[in-house]
Amino acid sequence: MKSIIAYFNKPILKISLLFGLATGLLVFVFFLGLYLMDIVPLGNNKILDFGIHIILIAGACWYYRKKVGNGFLHLWEALTIGYVVNTIGALIAGWLIYFFVTYIDPSVFTNYLGEMKTLMLAGKAELVKNIGEAEFAKMYNGVGSMERSEIIMDEVSKKTVMAIIPILVISLIFRKQDYGLYQNK
Repeated sequence: MKSIIAYFNKPILKISLLFGLATGLLVFVFFLGLYLMDIVPLGNNKILDFGIHIILIAGACWYYRKKVGNGFLHLWEALTIGYVVNTIGALIAGWLIYFFVTYIDPSVFTNYLGEMKTLMLAGKAELVKNIGEAEFAKMYNGVGSMERSEIIMDEVSKKTVMAIIPILVISLIFRKQDYGLYQNK
């Protein structure tokens, strides 16, 4: 048991998990804000929450560099911090949103599905031209059979794909290594 605790007692993991937790909670607060303003909080309106991910990934890299790395941060450390913060934040937000649409207000999910179907019908001509009538019908019916539990993996997969470039950029910006080992003195 001590070895498991010692494994998770690394500063890079603790800081990343804490910032990931904060990210997930803030994204859920953003979701609740959209809900309270009577905006469908899923779908295209929710995409703006990715800014929270970017800000907290940058904050975690800055904090680690300042407090743990004594001004230094390797690229691999920044990449690790970025992906852990992003993944944990997406998982926590996904679960909180899932619990909300399952136990508190299921109409949010049904409104979201209705909005998706309306958008698909509005762009039906273009979609049929690109993918064909049969594939459109399959995709349209797939929207109706979507389960609430898909919100969690949808959140994680979208945030993972969206975060690739920002995490690389943030990692390169905050990266600072000690090159004193490579100089001949």
